[in-house]
Amino acid sequence: MDVWDRVKRLMLVAMACSAVCGVRGVGQEVPSEYQEVLKSLDRKGDFKAGVLKVNIPRNDLKMTIAGVATPTPFGFGGWISFTKTSDGNDMIMGDLVLLQDEVNPVMSALLDNGLEVTALHNHFFWDEPHVYYMHVHGMGKAADLARRAKPALNLIGHAKPASATPLTAGGTPLDGAKLAKIVGHEGEQTGAVYKITVGRDDLGMKEHGAAINARMGLNTWAAFVGTQEDAAIAGDVAMLENEVTPVLKALRKNDIDVVAIHNHMIEDRPVVIFLHYWGRGPADKLAGAFRTVLDELGKGAGGHAAAH
Repeated sequence: MDVWDRVKRLMLVAMACSAVCGVRGVGQEVPSEYQEVLKSLDRKGDFKAGVLKVNIPRNDLKMTIAGVATPTPFGFGGWISFTKTSDGNDMIMGDLVLLQDEVNPVMSALLDNGLEVTALHNHFFWDEPHVYYMHVHGMGKAADLARRAKPALNLIGHAKPASATPLTAGGTPLDGAKLAKIVGHEGEQTGAVYKITVGRDDLGMKEHGAAINARMGLNTWAAFVGTQEDAAIAGDVAMLENEVTPVLKALRKNDIDVVAIHNHMIEDRPVVIFLHYWGRGPADKLAGAFRTVLDELGKGAGGHAAAH
């Protein structure tokens, strides 16, 4: 083999390597354990800046925003990422793009497999179909995190649309006294709605010397409408950060849909996260579900009081 043949062979090898590295990310080889993650998830990803990013684009959706056709890269590319922590374990974080019917099945799959849901919200107005963005977090070994995430990821694009039916006419009127007894707190009747509001005075939150109490929005509440046999519940839960996952699990265990997770304030101490929910069923069962949520609040809350 002459010198020129050797040069050509080296050039071909270099070009092939460049192509492979281009897919994997600017000359960074995917570590073997992360290659196993991609194989386990059966998805493509790239490795850059010490992070394995696995793309979960919603190419299956034909999105429009206010009637304007919007391709997937415009803001509908979900993802999960893995990176090493200082103790040699891995962290998983992600942002999943979900249809409304996918949100709660995916959330349940994540929670049931030991992962956390840290936020749920919309990114657009007038999107069709309407999509939500779910933020995910977890700690552990990469292979185990992938195993725990996979059931949720497999649900994306395969959720069955929920059936929408009006509340049953007639039936027994809501019994506010009975609901209050189940929940453990009195409520107020306003027209057809019975509403129970529970403040978070246990947090002792203040801002500029003013108490941030239930009347200022630091509260958990449930509103009921319908009949004793067929009712709907909606509400808001004010949670400390360590209460979020237990509350989510309590709601999903009782078949209550979570529709948003976000903050209402900035610079609040302690940090308070708010969760919005909706559900339907017999009023007593819904009241019992709300009670399980209240039972998760305030555990070990002593010492959390803070002031601005």
